[in-house]
Formats: sequence, C-alpha cells, structure tokens
Amino acid sequence: MQHLLNLLAAIALLVWGTHIVRTGMLRVFGENLRQILSRSFSSRLSAAAAGLGVTSIVQSSTATCLIVASFVGKGLVTTGPALAVMLGADVGTSLMAVVFSFDLSWLSPLLIFVGVVLFISRQNTAAGRIGRVLIGLGLITLALQLIVAATRPLTEAPAVRTLLVSLPNEVMLNIVVGAALTVLSYSSLAIVLLTATLAASGLLTTPVALGLVLGANLGSGMLALIATGNAAQQVRRLPLGNLIFKLVGVLLAIPLMPQIHVLLQQLAPNVHDQVVFFHLGFNLMLAVTFISFTGLVGRTVDRWLVEKSGPAGSTRPRHLDPVALATPSLAISCAAREALHQADVVETMLRGVLPVIRNNDLDLAQQLRQLDDTVDELYSAIKFYLTQISHEALSERESRRWTDIVSFTINMEQIGDIIERVLQDVEDKKVRKNRSFSDAGMAEIVHLHERLLANLRLAMSVFLDGHVRDARKLLEEKARFRDLEHEYAAAHIARLQDNTAQSIETSSLHLDLISDLKRVNSHICSIAYPILESAGALSKTRIRESRLSAMTDDAA
Repeated sequence: MQHLLNLLAAIALLVWGTHIVRTGMLRVFGENLRQILSRSFSSRLSAAAAGLGVTSIVQSSTATCLIVASFVGKGLVTTGPALAVMLGADVGTSLMAVVFSFDLSWLSPLLIFVGVVLFISRQNTAAGRIGRVLIGLGLITLALQLIVAATRPLTEAPAVRTLLVSLPNEVMLNIVVGAALTVLSYSSLAIVLLTATLAASGLLTTPVALGLVLGANLGSGMLALIATGNAAQQVRRLPLGNLIFKLVGVLLAIPLMPQIHVLLQQLAPNVHDQVVFFHLGFNLMLAVTFISFTGLVGRTVDRWLVEKSGPAGSTRPRHLDPVALATPSLAISCAAREALHQADVVETMLRGVLPVIRNNDLDLAQQLRQLDDTVDELYSAIKFYLTQISHEALSERESRRWTDIVSFTINMEQIGDIIERVLQDVEDKKVRKNRSFSDAGMAEIVHLHERLLANLRLAMSVFLDGHVRDARKLLEEKARFRDLEHEYAAAHIARLQDNTAQSIETSSLHLDLISDLKRVNSHICSIAYPILESAGALSKTRIRESRLSAMTDDAA
C-alpha cells in the first residue's frame, strides 16, 4: 500500500510540475506568445514552426490550441493556418518528452535549488518568474525518478506480475485508457512520460505502452474540444479540426502497430526510448502527412460549425471568451474589450440625456434608464470574469492592467447610476410638469453635456492606450469642469434675482443637474489616476488632493 501511495504522489508531482512550468512560462512571456503566433500565419511552415516553438516553451499543446482558437473565434485568422500551428504544437510536446527521457537526475536538485533562490530573493521580478519555471522543471525530473523508484517494488510483487501477464494486448482498449488518463490529468506530456517510465520498469509491455501513447495523443485533442464546449461555434473549429487529424492518424497507425513495434526495436533497444520516439515519430508523421490538408479540413470544419449571428444591437457581453481564461494575458485583453463595450452603453445613455431634456421624451427616457440594467449586468460579468483569471500567471504589467479594468468598470457602473437618477429627476420635475429651462440655462446644460461627451471619449482612449499626455489632459478637465459648475450656478442665481420665471420653476432641477453632471465628470476623470500613478507622473500630494476632492464630490 505504501508503494502504491508513493507512486500516486509521484504522478501528482509530475502533473503539478508541468502545470508550474506552463503557468510560469505564460507569466514570463505573456503577450509575446500571442504576438509570435499572430505573426506566423503567413505560410503553413512558419505557422507550424511557431506552434512548435510556443508549445516547447509552455509544454502544453492544449494551451497553444486555446490561444489560437481564440484568434479563430475573433476572426483574426482562418481555421486552415491555425491547424498548421497545431500540427507544430503537437511536435513540440513530443520533443519535450524526448528531452525529459534523458538521465537528468543530476539536473533536478540543481534546477530546484537555483529556482527557489531566484523565486524567494526576486519574487516580483522577471528573474523570480524564471525561478518559478526552473522549480517546475526540477519537479518534473524529480517526479520521473520517484516514479521509477516507486514502480520497482510493485513490479517485483507476485500479484502485480500475475496481473501484468493477464492484461490483454488490445490496442483499442489501451487507446481508450490512454485518452481517459490524459483528460483526467490535463497533460498528455505527463501521461507519455509516465507510460515510458512504467514500460522501462517492466510494469507495462511495449505494445500496451504504445497503445497508451496513441490514446494520450487522442486525449490531448479531446481536452481542447472539452475546454471549448461552451464557447462560440467559431472558437470550436480549431479543436475539432485538430481532433480530426489525431483521430485519422490513430486509425491509420492501428493496423501498422506490429511493424512499428519491430522497427522501434531495431532503432532503439531501450524500451523507454522506444515509447518516447514513437510519440515523436507519430506527431512528426502527422505533421508531414496532414500539413497539405489543413486548408481542406479548415473549410470543412467551417461549414460544420457555422457562426451564429446574435441579434442586432445586442448589448449583452460579447468579448468575455471563457476559452481565453486558460491564457491570462489573452483573458485580460478580452476583459478590456468588454469594458469598452460597457463604456459604449454608458455613452449611449449620456447622449440620450439631452434629447430627453429638449423634447420631453418620456419613451426615450424609459429606454435609457433600462440601459442602466445592461451597464450593471456588464459590470457583474466583467468582474466575475476577472476573478476567474489565474493571478499566478499574470506579469506585473498585466496585474496593473487587471486593476485598471476593475477601476474603469466601477466608474462606468457609477456613471450609469447617476445618469439613471438624472433621467428620473428630469421626468418628475420637468417632463411631467411640462416645464422648460430658460434659453441661458439650456445653453449652459448643452455646453456641459458636450464637454462630458468629449471627456468620456478621451477617457476611453486613455484606458485603451494608456498615454500619459492624454491622462494629464483628462485630469485637467476635472478642474475646468468644476470651475464651469461654479460659474453656471452663480449665473443661475443671478437669473433668479432677475425674477426669470423659467429659472424659478426649474431652479432645483437646474442646480441638481449641473451638480450631477460634475459628479459624472469626476468619475470620468478618475480613470486617469491609475495611468499617471503607474507612470510615476502623479505626485503623492496630488493623489491626496484628488482623493479628497473625489470624497467632496461624492458628498455633494
């Protein structure tokens, strides 16, 4: 029982090591992986080479598939070139299995020691993130040694030997078992390395091990398809096409297994090498055979999974791709796009305020107030999506971006609430009582409204691009708007002293309205604070003054 427990612990350590390396590499390279992939679609060979390189880094063809599938889903690349990337990605995974098949017992303690020193001493730097990757690599090599040590007593047990002798040499059953183990462990690399180690220990016969390797390849294709099960049709095209390649490859390999076994014995006398070289050879032949058919299979899958067009003018979440959550840098971009979508809805509400005031349009006011529910829904969806992003795989810059998105969406949600209250006040105090502002008062409201729209568009640009110059300009607008509010409030008081009838009737609404517009502007301008603070362009005194001003605005 103790030996079995040791084996299970070693297997868990192997899977955990591959997870640490994958997340660590994503944190080190971040958006660079996306850029490498996005620039490699000019030809099939370059696409396959990019897939091989990226997968060798992250050690997961499934992670590469999810990244590229999101590109396909957004229309950035067609399915054909994306399938070429995946053929290279599978070769990359098999190459890593060959690397880990060498005797790396001397390397494991070195990697773990250096990795821990770097991670502890420079945790929040690039060196610390590289240290995390080294720890993962060290754990993988250590886990392989532990598996060998744990399987040796098991193979010597009479009951286990009897069980091994009675195992059927049924390739289809082995394929199913290999696929199931890969799906459960979420790593074909771990299963192939485990299979090779068990075969070298005599716990598995070579034909059974080769069948498990075929199943592991099939299981890696199933993993991506399962991960995109709830995604849009266009996102699922790449996983389906990749699974088709793997399935056809497995079906072609099954009748050739006896000849392949004999050939492997001639090329590599060591059983461990036979297993990993078979894994590499299978994926190489898959790439060479099917790279010319990526366009055909891509077009076929496109016809099977037709994009479903949503209703025109839909305001529900559009960009929160659940598939992208496996790649945190990509998920951050999705959340940012959805935040801009939320801002677009807020802008629609803000634009509609002036026609409601001018035309006493109750129907439009009701429609705009209903949009606040959409703003709230988008805020909740973005916030929930962001909580699902793995922080351990985020770089320092991406972590700041995560915070910026949260701050931006909070401000948009609060602006939506203020506009809803403004519309309700206009309905109650002006439209239903059939009152109107004086010409001078209406001109002031129009001027403030125009500045608000301009500031909102500038804030969206600042959020998108992060330009310090625009952020400074946006912050300056806060002081200008506050001066305008004081000026127009004084002008309104002067009109009251002149006994202007229209000003008297709408006095309360007018003052509340310009105060609420100032509050909206304060939320808009606060979007500049994180940009300036991260760039070191905002002094501590200025931050304190701004926060005090914001508290004063909220209390007004």
